[in-house]
Amino acid sequence: MPASPPYQRHGPAEPLSPVVLSVPHAGRDYPLPLRAALQVPLSAIRGLEDRHADALALGALGQETLFVAERPRAWIDLNRSEEERDPRLDDGARSGGPPLSAKLRSGLGLVPRRVGNSGDIWSRRLSAEEVAMRIRSDHRPYHAALAAALASARARFGVAVLLDLHSMPPLGNPVTSPRLVLGDRFGKSCAARFIGRIEGVARAHGVASASNAPYSGGHILERHGDPRRGVHAIQLEFDRSLYLDAALDMPGPGLKRTVAMLRAIIDALADEALPAALAAE
Repeated sequence: MPASPPYQRHGPAEPLSPVVLSVPHAGRDYPLPLRAALQVPLSAIRGLEDRHADALALGALGQETLFVAERPRAWIDLNRSEEERDPRLDDGARSGGPPLSAKLRSGLGLVPRRVGNSGDIWSRRLSAEEVAMRIRSDHRPYHAALAAALASARARFGVAVLLDLHSMPPLGNPVTSPRLVLGDRFGKSCAARFIGRIEGVARAHGVASASNAPYSGGHILERHGDPRRGVHAIQLEFDRSLYLDAALDMPGPGLKRTVAMLRAIIDALADEALPAALAAE
């Protein structure tokens, strides 16, 4: 069982900004029980990472509160519901329930079963208690910490904005394809005015953006975004070629420019939120 904390919290204990940041898929702490159960090389499951997305968040961080997951997505996916347990892998998965989601059918459930062209990850099935332990020790603490920070930000400012940071492989031609995808679950997790501000920043930085295609946001937005109560949640997917090297493995020459764009996005979101915050004080 991993002994290290499931996430690192950066910034103040009580939020000083209405914007709260989350990086759930950049963890690189691969515990021994995970490595012992693999049937593929460790390098293969690194394909599940949002490679060095934490470098973007830490580089852009000001006075905001930031959560960075330590454990890798292969151990447990914080952007999946506790109910998204894969019956082809997990002895604790429920049978006879609602139809499996497309993500779960493809092997990308709460504990991923497959990765890219490498096929099945695991050399054996996982017991119900193994997965339950990961839920208790990693999944629930991360979401509880996010919820508490958002509640504190909303109490102080009258509004809170969760910015959930991810990365994606290039979608095609870098000249014509989006390099930043904004997800708000098709308007369910965030007011449109915040999306408009992000689109404006992307244009100012010469980066093409798209909304909700092919990524509209997952469990984190569904769980924490509640615009009617003043809690807005947005997922950002950065094209990895914006900030990684040519091999899409290590931070590259574009990191500084991408960090500057993210910082401008954070500032724009805080600026958009502050009229509501000032009115509440």
